[in-house]
Amino acid sequence: MKKKKLALAVVSLFSVMTLAACSSNSSKDLVTMKGDTITMEEFFDEIKTDQQVQGKLQNSIIFKVAENGYGDKVEKKEIDKMFNEQKEQFGDQFESQLAAAGMTEAKYKETIKQSLAFKKMQESHVKITDKDLKAVWESFHPEVEVDLIGMTDEKEAKKVLDKVKDGEDFAKLAKKYSEDPSKDEKGRVMFDSTSTAVPGEVQAAAYKLKDGKTSDLIEVTQTGQDGSESKGYYIVKMVKNQEKGNDMKPFKKKLTKLATDQKMADSEFIQSVISKELKKANVKIKDNSLKGVLAGFVEEEPAKKEDKKADDKSESKKDKKSDDKSSEGKSETTVDKK
Repeated sequence: MKKKKLALAVVSLFSVMTLAACSSNSSKDLVTMKGDTITMEEFFDEIKTDQQVQGKLQNSIIFKVAENGYGDKVEKKEIDKMFNEQKEQFGDQFESQLAAAGMTEAKYKETIKQSLAFKKMQESHVKITDKDLKAVWESFHPEVEVDLIGMTDEKEAKKVLDKVKDGEDFAKLAKKYSEDPSKDEKGRVMFDSTSTAVPGEVQAAAYKLKDGKTSDLIEVTQTGQDGSESKGYYIVKMVKNQEKGNDMKPFKKKLTKLATDQKMADSEFIQSVISKELKKANVKIKDNSLKGVLAGFVEEEPAKKEDKKADDKSESKKDKKSDDKSSEGKSETTVDKK
């Protein structure tokens, strides 16, 4: 019942080595054929305006800045932990997932390091105020202990709910019917409002229950990696609920984590962090046609005269080659007529 998340897609880290190779060997022939060639420069000019390529370049720049600035703060054990979690989660499918993403294990560990470096970069900019803590306190609920049954078939779930209402042992029913990982613990789980392991709808229903009371059927909509939706059905029995009271101090550590997580997920905060770090790293894009890659993060600089000359020269080469092809075509037509 717990949704799997593929970390390969959590952070999109793509290589743009083709761009670098093309720009450094611009006059080299990439393809030859009878009567024509395609140079590295021509290929570079074609692909660099593609939105997908520019998106990959943007990612590459941002994560490279993060790795250069914060990579030394990432410990090997952090990388290994995340890698092993993914490997265990996907089991036999792990290798095929890597292959589908065009990655080796070593390359994937590099992307994990960059991902963790990006997170540490964000964390370095987080400043939690009392106002932030009070904001998350409003929706915070301390840890509760519940018994839980999770199923994918609505009709079967309703039958199990009837058994619960008839007084059958909840733990035994969880062990027999639940499809949630908690079935190994006879349905027993503990969570608070910072938890991501239990769906929000289930949490909201659970917090309303008094000790010993059972919920009705809770419907949860889950979205898969491919965007498809599926339904889950839960039954919760409250074992031990906990009132939060009026004092935040006992929960300050939890509240700080919650406020930090919320801030780091905020798009405006992320954009602000990236902008500051790109400026600090003095990132400059030399190719005039790629100046807009970091739009929204940094102010675009006006094109230098030499850049404009280079672009004009490139366009001139294209036009000349196009004219040459056109002339060749005309000559061939004349010969055919004769």
